[in-house]
Amino acid sequence: MLVALVLLLVGVIHAAGAAPVLPSGVDVTLSSAPTGRTLPSGFLGLSTEYSALEPYAGGNPAAIDPVFVHLVRNLSPGQAPILRIGGDSTDWTWWPVPGVTQPPGATYTLKPRWLNVARALGQALGAKYILGLNLEANSTAVASAEAQQLLNGIGSRSVTAFELGNEPELYAQFPWYHDAAGHGVTGRPASYGFTDFLSDFVRIAAALPPHPLAGPTIGGPGWIPDLGNFLAGNQEVRIVALHRYPLQLCHTAQGSSRYPTIAHLLSDTASTTFAQGFAGAIAVAHVHGLPLRIDELNTVSCGAVPAVSQTFASALWALDALFELDRAGVDGVQMHTFPGAGYALFTLRHAAGAWTGTVAPEYYGLLAFAAVAPPGSRLLAVSGTPSPAVKIWATMGPDGHVRVAVINKDPARSITVRLAIPGTGGSGTLQRLTAPGVSARSGVTLGGQSVGATSGELGGAAVHETVSAVQGRYAIRVAAASAALLDLSR
Repeated sequence: MLVALVLLLVGVIHAAGAAPVLPSGVDVTLSSAPTGRTLPSGFLGLSTEYSALEPYAGGNPAAIDPVFVHLVRNLSPGQAPILRIGGDSTDWTWWPVPGVTQPPGATYTLKPRWLNVARALGQALGAKYILGLNLEANSTAVASAEAQQLLNGIGSRSVTAFELGNEPELYAQFPWYHDAAGHGVTGRPASYGFTDFLSDFVRIAAALPPHPLAGPTIGGPGWIPDLGNFLAGNQEVRIVALHRYPLQLCHTAQGSSRYPTIAHLLSDTASTTFAQGFAGAIAVAHVHGLPLRIDELNTVSCGAVPAVSQTFASALWALDALFELDRAGVDGVQMHTFPGAGYALFTLRHAAGAWTGTVAPEYYGLLAFAAVAPPGSRLLAVSGTPSPAVKIWATMGPDGHVRVAVINKDPARSITVRLAIPGTGGSGTLQRLTAPGVSARSGVTLGGQSVGATSGELGGAAVHETVSAVQGRYAIRVAAASAALLDLSR
């Protein structure tokens, strides 16, 4: 017994003095210097509909919804947020013009109060707007009056660009309005093509007050080969704007990789392949010296699928997809949301003189991206692939910090990643993006915190872990269907 006790004590003393053992896992190495371009300020913004502004910001310009202000500002900390207002409501909106009959498809009328709310919101945020103008009405009077009123009411300095029309390639396919008998009426004939659109755009743009434009606002790849012709014929276009969703409900077979399922959303098709699909358009835009923004983006288009879009899978997708778009060379992204959307990022309520809100899981993925990719940061190359379900992104910020996001999309298996990060040493801070499961619609936290209903900001007890290098590597165990964010100083 005495011999056994002595041996046990010797073993304990030896273990206490031994060097830490690096746990088994997958080795990954980061580059010592950035390889990507500098992330532009205002890269991540929001997009919404004209009819959504007051439900989000409130109807009193003297008392803008503070929860909404924080929800917007959280995604662009220290930057001027870029808000795009348009979507389908671009071509459903008008400003009444004396002597002009209200277009049959223009069902939303802008009023002075709307302008005052937009102006007050912009001032509260220091934001810049991209504003849709009605093209489907095919009227120079309607478009020019709307543009002038928006400039007068909001202020020309706050309007970065006007977006003339919304997804015009669909004008001949989807009804613009329904007649008295309930029949759908399209805004353009079945023969409508790119040449017709270009003619409409040039004619109506010429009637607008002088101001930068964004376009061509197309949502599919069909007209992308004509992008160069579009830019050559419209020198007033200063932002190349496209819309895209990785998944689509209507006209999509269930066997298609674009059909809305959680598995499809978490696949590389919805992030890597999706981002790579913009390469040609990015090249054309940059040859013309113009930025390219995807100013309408979210999970599923053409129908509400909350069983996919309102789950934690959307947070993991958003975090990964935004990095893929950054690497591809996209200059900015607007995540689309509006009340009642299947992919709505938040729900806001006003009762008894106070605003409250709840955020969807996807919003936490956006917060995680904002934390790892501050403005001015540049991507670091990552060598070593843990598994098809694991994505690793790293940046070097202007503050000298290296920030890493490890995303585990596998719904069943955890993984340990051992990171070699040249130029770093000592300890780093780790926070986790977690939920009860990949299909969870609540219970999401970032660093142990959740977004407060009355504040719109992360609150509660923060949970940050300290991670130290062992044998030159930082070992991070990432649970199934979660992400880990590491912050290190160089």
